Amino acid sequence: MRTAMRIGEVARRSGVSARMLRHYDAVGLAAPSGRSSAGYREYSADDIVRIFHVESLRALGLSLKEVGQALDDPDFAPGEMVAELEVRTRARIAREEDLLARLRTVADAGADRWEQVLEVVALLSGLESGDASSRQRAALSAEAMSGERLARALLDEDDLNVAGALRWALARSGDDPTSVLITALADRDAQVRRRAVSVLVETPGERAVVALRSAVADGDPTVRSRAVLGLADRGDPDVVPALIDLVVDGVADVDAGEALGVIAADGAADMIVAAVVERLGSDAAVRRRIAQALGEIVGPAAASALNRLADDSDEGVAVTARYLIGRR
Repeated sequence: MRTAMRIGEVARRSGVSARMLRHYDAVGLAAPSGRSSAGYREYSADDIVRIFHVESLRALGLSLKEVGQALDDPDFAPGEMVAELEVRTRARIAREEDLLARLRTVADAGADRWEQVLEVVALLSGLESGDASSRQRAALSAEAMSGERLARALLDEDDLNVAGALRWALARSGDDPTSVLITALADRDAQVRRRAVSVLVETPGERAVVALRSAVADGDPTVRSRAVLGLADRGDPDVVPALIDLVVDGVADVDAGEALGVIAADGAADMIVAAVVERLGSDAAVRRRIAQALGEIVGPAAASALNRLADDSDEGVAVTARYLIGRR
């Protein structure tokens, strides 16, 4: 009897993207209870129930940290949570209405009312502070700032908490930061390019897709893998060769194998298996990673390829293939 599902099947059945499932796992919010011998995520029925609980609570406006507390605290009171969310939402609406009123005053007053202009300048100063907590407070109050300005601040930010607040403000701004991010992809600093591609994978629109495709050729493995996986999460079949490269090179190969399984499920299994098998060579480590990727792909073509690898001259490859055949 089947007891676990891989990430691709969970994504298809739950509607939660593979990228988000990987993020939930990384932050310990909805981690799979099992791992295969090859390191692939295996979700139980209880794991999937928790994923649905996470999605339901996020829809109410809770942060990921608050979702974790709600699910893990046995004394958690839902009624109190709803009341607190209502108070928080009303306070946020009041702040935004107050900000809108002040901006209208600035626009109407011209050069005679500089107090409001100075408040905006103070906000910018907060974002540029050397103190991370000051930058975070400024970011959480910066929804009305332009998406371009927020994106530039995000590209310069190395504190994860501040970066999260800036992402939140950028999403709420409603502006398209793609132009700034495209420019950042040409920066000499790999850290800047990594931040840019991380925002691009969450940015909607065809321009973001084009930018991600250009980042696939980046010389930094982290930039390249993030771009490839971001395109895969959008269901881009043209990214299959790049995903196979990640598997062969051993760069984010587990995530790349899972992404190949998701794309293959849309009817491209035979083509993907053929392309994967072409990369088999003399390196046993590569063949083992390819076997692991084939284990993520459903259908007779992948099964046939695994059967051949079950007789591989390298015992590690053969054992891996036989294990994956037993899991099908």
